[in-house]
Amino acid sequence: MNAVATITGLIALIQLLRGKSAAEVFMSVYLFALFAMPGWCRFTMPGIPKMTFHETAILPIAAVFFLKHRKLWTWSFGDVLVIGFVVLVTVSEYTNAGYKEAQNLGFGYFSCAALPYMLAKGLVEPLGLRIKFVRRIVVLLSFVTLAFCYEARMWVNPYRYFTDVFFPGSAWITTARYGLARAAGPFAHCILAGAVFLIGLRLQIWLQKSNGWEKYFPRFRPFGLTKGRIYTGSMFLGLLLTLARGPQIGAVLATIIAAVGAGRNPVKRATILLVAVVVIGVPAAIQSYQYAAVGRAKAQTDSQESAAYRKELIDKYIDIAETHALLGWGRTQWPKVSGMPSIDNHYLLLALMHGLLAPLLFVGLLVTSTVRLLRNGFRHAPLKPLGSSLSFTLAGIMIGSLFTFLTVYLGENALPILFLTIGFAEGYLVAGGDATMKAKQVVAAVHAKTKPRFAVVMA
Repeated sequence: MNAVATITGLIALIQLLRGKSAAEVFMSVYLFALFAMPGWCRFTMPGIPKMTFHETAILPIAAVFFLKHRKLWTWSFGDVLVIGFVVLVTVSEYTNAGYKEAQNLGFGYFSCAALPYMLAKGLVEPLGLRIKFVRRIVVLLSFVTLAFCYEARMWVNPYRYFTDVFFPGSAWITTARYGLARAAGPFAHCILAGAVFLIGLRLQIWLQKSNGWEKYFPRFRPFGLTKGRIYTGSMFLGLLLTLARGPQIGAVLATIIAAVGAGRNPVKRATILLVAVVVIGVPAAIQSYQYAAVGRAKAQTDSQESAAYRKELIDKYIDIAETHALLGWGRTQWPKVSGMPSIDNHYLLLALMHGLLAPLLFVGLLVTSTVRLLRNGFRHAPLKPLGSSLSFTLAGIMIGSLFTFLTVYLGENALPILFLTIGFAEGYLVAGGDATMKAKQVVAAVHAKTKPRFAVVMA
């Protein structure tokens, strides 16, 4: 019965055989499978890697892309880091667990990291799909917000009504905080769901600032709310319903970075931000460390106990990671510390599984992308309308994600969604970044000034 997970791959293949382009099928079938279909459902067959809905969908699209669109590809530094990361974790698993496990893990990272990155980089910006791509993500996540509302109210993930029939026992349970259900939807865990909605919220705010939506829905104007504000509210509600502090703090960090590029003088804003980090951020970081350092036994609240647990993880597992520093222990072979079944820190988890170089490559990918985005944003700021700098928005997403994955592992659909976003950012930078938006604004301004008077009257 688990063969149902291949249905998205079959739909993608049929669409391609009927003459649809790789970009069209990527935008429709793959994004739907990634953002709206559960990631815990896997097709299993002896001798081949396990595959989810989005993995089966991306394979035929990638095949057509490599055959027909490879000339659109421009190599960049991010490609080296992504490929190096995928190769490293595969070699690590082969060394520690043998061919079969390395096959599964290597295919997983190839289909969930390398391919989403490549297709987002190679299709979105080169084919002028920037606005359409972001709009599709926001619309899909808005439907997921409806599922979140049901889960928060009924304490049952509505996706389980479907998945329990075909994949019994595979779904994650709904967790609680403050006596309330924490929504997870198709992303398995509430913190992973929060990490996805962090991305969706910031992209939607950029879209709204950039006038990427029509003003109103056709024949639907509730309380005079514009289309952009409704979608922004939907993204905010989705993030709120996860009750996940890590992604919510990450969203605040992302908003601060994006706000630097939303003013008339981004350099001045950045200077103020740096001063605030020194004056406020450093003491707050020290206090946060002291808050977490009390230990779980002395924690006074559930929140403090959670923070203390993450602090103890690093204290007790870092020596274990260092003993196999080169290629790690493999996905499951590291010695387990009693009372610590979950590694709620993706960088520590990568170090344990695949050696110290793995988190360095992963962090290096996000940090170098952030630096290049900020450099591009400062070079071409300010853009009009204010807040329409995609470079600052994407840099904020990278910073917010870096913080978020200090609190949770990166898995399920959140993994390909993050690499999809990194690929989108890489393609944007290769195309010129905010320079492309500034050029369009200049052309539009010149066109408006040179428009004949009678045309203005007719308009």
